[in-house]
Amino acid sequence: MSTIINLLSGPRNVSTALMYSFAERSDTAVVDEPLYGHYLKLTRAPQPNRDELLAVLNQDGDAVVRDVILSPPGAKPVFFIKNMAHHLIELDEAWLQDERIHSVFLIRDPVQMLPSLVNQIAEPTLRDAAYEAQARWFSELGASGRKPLVLDSKELLLDPEGVLTRLCEKTGIAFDPGMLLWEPGPRKEDGPWAPFWYHNLHKSTGFAPYREKTEAFPDRLRPLLEECLPHYETLREHAIEAGRES
Repeated sequence: MSTIINLLSGPRNVSTALMYSFAERSDTAVVDEPLYGHYLKLTRAPQPNRDELLAVLNQDGDAVVRDVILSPPGAKPVFFIKNMAHHLIELDEAWLQDERIHSVFLIRDPVQMLPSLVNQIAEPTLRDAAYEAQARWFSELGASGRKPLVLDSKELLLDPEGVLTRLCEKTGIAFDPGMLLWEPGPRKEDGPWAPFWYHNLHKSTGFAPYREKTEAFPDRLRPLLEECLPHYETLREHAIEAGRES
């Protein structure tokens, strides 16, 4: 039986680096945000090159769940799906209860994330930031007994090997040291939005050292920050921590 790792991330995180990390495993296939077209079709959310993306993305969310998410490539036993939590809208939620699926939430302190988000979305909303969606899905999955996992990007960058080792243990797969390094440049798994979002990542060869933002937080984003913080803090309590068992 395949192991499906269903990443439920927010934007401007290290989600694509984590996808690249899993893509380095010989036993793992990866897919990049398969529900993005579905999300764009159902919302008027401002996104870079929205119309161009809609022209090439699969917009049928139910078909994506059936034919992509729940149909892992047969040659490899592990399937890593990079999803954005706020893309899961107007879908039958039963697929999240599939016994093969391990849902993993990837979060980032909104004080660090929101100033970065405005580089792609000039006037972000609570929906764009995804914390509310992450908190809701975490609560619903926990209530159903699915025991979702949480990664905080800070902890992951402080201790990539330790955090990934514990993530692998908790999802029933062996840690592979090859997950820590990759070749620079685009990957064949990249979604067609990569030219608008992945500039810096394509220069990387592994997880970057953690660096705290030192610039003053923008006043105009403070109302959004206040909305995001309670959801982040709820999830943060459950995160796998660097350098210790968690």
